[in-house]
Amino acid sequence: MHRASYEALVAERLEREALELAAKRRDPLSPYAEAPAPFARRRFMLGSLAALGVGALPAPRASAQALGAAVHDVPSDPTKTPGYPLADESYGTRSQFETAVRRRFKTSTPLSSWTMTPLEDGMGVVTPSGLHFERSHAGTAVIDPAQHRLYVHGMVDEPRKYTMNDLKRFPSLSRLMFLECSGNGLTEWAKPTMATVQFTHGLTSTSEWTGVPLSAILNEAGLRPGAKWLLAEGGDAAMMTRSIPLAKAMQDCFLAYGQNGEALRPEQGYPLRLMVPGYEGNINIKWLRRIEVSDAPFMTREETSKYTDLFPDGKAVQFSLAMEAKSVITSPSGAMTLDGPGFREITGLAWSGRGAIRRVDVSTDGGRTWRRAALQAPVLPICHTRFRFPWQWDGREAVLQSRCVDDTGYVQPTLGQLIAVRGLNGPLGSVYHLNAIQSWHVTTDGKVTNVHDY
Repeated sequence: MHRASYEALVAERLEREALELAAKRRDPLSPYAEAPAPFARRRFMLGSLAALGVGALPAPRASAQALGAAVHDVPSDPTKTPGYPLADESYGTRSQFETAVRRRFKTSTPLSSWTMTPLEDGMGVVTPSGLHFERSHAGTAVIDPAQHRLYVHGMVDEPRKYTMNDLKRFPSLSRLMFLECSGNGLTEWAKPTMATVQFTHGLTSTSEWTGVPLSAILNEAGLRPGAKWLLAEGGDAAMMTRSIPLAKAMQDCFLAYGQNGEALRPEQGYPLRLMVPGYEGNINIKWLRRIEVSDAPFMTREETSKYTDLFPDGKAVQFSLAMEAKSVITSPSGAMTLDGPGFREITGLAWSGRGAIRRVDVSTDGGRTWRRAALQAPVLPICHTRFRFPWQWDGREAVLQSRCVDDTGYVQPTLGQLIAVRGLNGPLGSVYHLNAIQSWHVTTDGKVTNVHDY
């Protein structure tokens, strides 16, 4: 059968079934009649969304179009109706019923942006490329990979210029690895501010990154005696620059051109990004175009006036590069509503820039008592780790917390412990490197809110 004939037949059948279903729904004695909205089963829901009434059959179309999805009519019985055909050439889309999206933190200019990962909707540990958080200082650069070049110079025996094809000739590696912006949670130092885990913790994500070891590039250029640092520079309008210890560069850094099995997304640095496992996100330079080797750090704007930790005595600590151990409960979490007492699973994510997560404890009484959670495989170093904890909610008020320990023995601190050392400086507090225990308050009617519990 020709495609045109097939599509006409499907369209005719869908139209006929839609008319038959509409007639049945108008008949109050029909088993297909619309059920009243209260019939719908309640589930965990975002407090900002209205509850959807669910009848005996799904509505002909999704209630709201999901980004990245094509909307199709929903047949009354999908076993009796052929599905929609795929084009000869296409890029896969998600279901029209999946609506998780990144959301932007409000900024004074659209060219400087934070877009947050919806951690509450995540499954496992890998973040879909389209939901991976993004931080940019001058918009998303548009770069032709055929014209892009990486320059390696400074304290090297032979300065080099690499095309993308040159780099892809080197043996590749792939690594599951989290990234986290050092400003993740910057609004939460002084008081609980954001309603959802997407906005309190959404500047972290895990992907599988693919590329070439940086050591291979540096070894080919030849390092001169006395070389100790390198400068990485981005090729966007912000020309982001950061200094990196040479020892770290040779240990495990790599140049990524792939993410989750395909080329980097533009907002993740296409066509080339420096990956510095475990270090703060901004040092993983996007749109990488230049590496300069030196004997000392370069003291750029981003490591003097920015990305430093201000202490109460007025001194600022530079090069706080490794992200300390951190965890957060993603469900139940802020703006969700529990559908009544009973069993539910508490779940969340833990990670550390210094190694693997070895333990996560969960408290349902604001830290007075702790019980160990189960770690879900895979448990990898410098990677998100999912934890799970069974909870029988008795309907009384509760304060949910998680506390992780990494394989160095570091224990995630409380907010009070952090402030005792760091102090609160400025209207938002210390701004960078907040890794305190997060508290979610559950009321007797099941509403979950962001609170501070020292």
